[in-house]
Amino acid sequence: MSIDKFTTIKTPCVPIAIENVDTDQIIPARFLKATERKGFGDNLFRDWRYDKNNQPIALFPLNNPKYSGKILVGGKNFGSGSSREHAAWAIYDYGFKVVVSSFFADIFKGNALNNGLLPVQVSESFLQELFAEIEKNPDTEVEVNLEKQLVQIASTGRKETFEINSYKKECLLKGYDDIDYLLSIKNKIENYEKTRL
Repeated sequence: MSIDKFTTIKTPCVPIAIENVDTDQIIPARFLKATERKGFGDNLFRDWRYDKNNQPIALFPLNNPKYSGKILVGGKNFGSGSSREHAAWAIYDYGFKVVVSSFFADIFKGNALNNGLLPVQVSESFLQELFAEIEKNPDTEVEVNLEKQLVQIASTGRKETFEINSYKKECLLKGYDDIDYLLSIKNKIENYEKTRL
């Protein structure tokens, strides 16, 4: 499956200022029956977005019209819990391209990168400043430059670099999943195999 090429984005953010958000909160287990990655965004944070009568909870950030954008800002230890890949599917399917936090669970981070979602890990101080700026002005924009591995808060000019595996970075920039990448170097693989005969 091909993914969207990641280019530099500058967009407002949706804040979920809660620590230790686990994958069951991101996408509850009862919605994991589908095997295709479509439609999971409808149930992103389902139990936080809707009450027992299936009515939207107005104060939850995804239901609040003052928040928009392609960047989800989460509290420390985002994506903990079970290893379900559906959590990354749901966030991406909802329309987010980036998740910012001060710490990600390793398995969630890997699943995100494999599915076109960029996890940007920042310092705790940067994260708290970002939450404060969004609270002050929900239209606050953040720019994420994958090529330079740089994230910047537009209103304050505060910026930080972030780490990413070089292979995953190349895949995101080119819109490749692992199969696409192998196909892109098919000639090199074939030539290498010929030299081994």
